[in-house]
Amino acid sequence: MSEIADRKALPEGAGPIPIRDLAYADLPSVLSIERRAFLTPWSMAMFVLELSKPAGICLAAHDSETLRGYLVCSRYSDMWHLMNVAIDPAYLRQGIATALIARLLEPIEPRDKIMLEVRGSNAAAIAMYERFGFAPIGHRRRYYQDNGEDALVMEKNLSTGTP
Repeated sequence: MSEIADRKALPEGAGPIPIRDLAYADLPSVLSIERRAFLTPWSMAMFVLELSKPAGICLAAHDSETLRGYLVCSRYSDMWHLMNVAIDPAYLRQGIATALIARLLEPIEPRDKIMLEVRGSNAAAIAMYERFGFAPIGHRRRYYQDNGEDALVMEKNLSTGTP
């Protein structure tokens, strides 16, 4: 996979952490973070499937060769679906998710849309997505298996910056 150095100016709150393509070799670290970040973590097979999709974007944030966070986004026709963003719990609130989202948005075509689901109770994540121009477009009832919480569905139209 290609190395992408993310040392340029990032949106406010984003630290200068290197961002590169997520690789199969990262999966043990990804699973470690996934299990600490979520009550219902993805399986190894789910990550392998997403990494094998040629049109997807899977990114890794690393510091001193240690994975600090990752992002998984799949492409469906002219719609992108941001499926998973996780940061090592020890490194939250350091701009890592912001850096990952900023890098994700760079190669996406301006005519495309990107959508995601986020827990309605995750005010910090919702605020971050809103800073990038995502807006609520609906809800998915009982989306999260661990507690039945609804998901807020957010979307960004890259051609207009709005849903």
